[in-house]
Amino acid sequence: MNNKATLELGNKPVGKLLMQYSLPAIIAMTASSLYNMVDSIFIGQGVGPMAISGLALTFPFMNLGAAFGAGVGVGASTCISVKLGQKDYNTAQRVLGNTVTLNLIIGLAFSIVSLLFLDPILYFFGASEQTLPYAKDYMVIVLLGNVFSHMYFGMNAVLRASGKPRQAMYTTIFTVVLNTILDPIFIYPLNMGIQGAAYATILSQMLALVWQMRIFSNKNELLHLKRGIYGLKKAIVKNILAIGLSPFSMNVCACIVVIFINKGLLMYSGDLAVGAYGIANKVCFIFVMVNMGLTQGMQPIAGYNYGAQKLDRLMRVLSLATIAGTVITTIGFLVAELIPGPCARLFTTDQQLIDLSVNGLRIMMAAFMLVGSQMVITNFFQSIGKAKISMFLSLSRQMLFLFPMLLILPTFMGVDGVWWSMPISDTIAEIVAVVMMYTYMKKFKKQHNLSMANEKH
Repeated sequence: MNNKATLELGNKPVGKLLMQYSLPAIIAMTASSLYNMVDSIFIGQGVGPMAISGLALTFPFMNLGAAFGAGVGVGASTCISVKLGQKDYNTAQRVLGNTVTLNLIIGLAFSIVSLLFLDPILYFFGASEQTLPYAKDYMVIVLLGNVFSHMYFGMNAVLRASGKPRQAMYTTIFTVVLNTILDPIFIYPLNMGIQGAAYATILSQMLALVWQMRIFSNKNELLHLKRGIYGLKKAIVKNILAIGLSPFSMNVCACIVVIFINKGLLMYSGDLAVGAYGIANKVCFIFVMVNMGLTQGMQPIAGYNYGAQKLDRLMRVLSLATIAGTVITTIGFLVAELIPGPCARLFTTDQQLIDLSVNGLRIMMAAFMLVGSQMVITNFFQSIGKAKISMFLSLSRQMLFLFPMLLILPTFMGVDGVWWSMPISDTIAEIVAVVMMYTYMKKFKKQHNLSMANEKH
């Protein structure tokens, strides 16, 4: 990142900046969600409906892996954005080096522990004798390559924070295109089944990581890989993990919640209901990832201007991102309610699975239009380093509202109670987020007025 790119975060019109940073991130996150969908589509059409259910059982594992990746990647990218805003380039450089080391250590540790206890973990996640072989075949390959996946996601977050949103976008698009090419080759002619999809995913991410490392090896860039920055520094690691605690907690909670969703669906309806949730979740995931791209584009702008104490620009980016986020999730709501059938048929030709998916999708996304602003508000607090508030908002939807609903509603409503737990918790979480934002908005405005008064004097 050159000095001009750094300074424009504090000078360029906020609307243009949000477009500049968000569009590449949105394209990248949409591409990322599509390549998750590609796996599911080829597995569902090429292996069968029970394989879809097996794949759905891997969601908690994916969420858990993402928790560690987000904890390091988001924490590091926020630290870098704030340090660049403060013009502390030396510390920003050290954050980059510590990010590489942390990703390597945590990625390897996660793989080793997970592989040692794979069968009992999958049974705990809701596997049955029918679905375990599919889930295990997929996860063994994914876990063997997890350190590369972990590093890939972490480096992409740092790319965005260091003023290279386009490169981050190109990296993700590369993995999608390559995965889409390799999936049918490995699954059909090579007859590798669900394992083929896993190999395609890991190979795509490994090659993308090579390109990322090449970008960060350029000595002409303000932030680049060099000797002396990889040794873990207590203050830097503490800061990364403190800020990353919110997305880490959110993903861990998502893991726990998905386990209870899978177990509830298995108990009240059977293996195919787990597969229906897998399909519904993939459709929902596209719009969640688009919104995540928006919030990732917001992050460096909010982080820089918070560090530079330009509070009017800070509030402007929050307002624009909230409007855009609401539009995105409203489109998702309309898709789920108006065309759930065609969405389900992308993944399977099994009519029973299609019917279960249509019902689940309509209920699951009944309040989805509220999710956009809740995500923006949560990530806004994260972007300015308010880790505790962000973590509370992240946890409130998952643990305070959704988890109790999953325990209570199915006892009265059966399988529909599992599905209805999600929109009800979304609604309550949105109310809490708006109240929290309103409270802190007054504080920000007071701070801004004091700042303006001091400038006049």
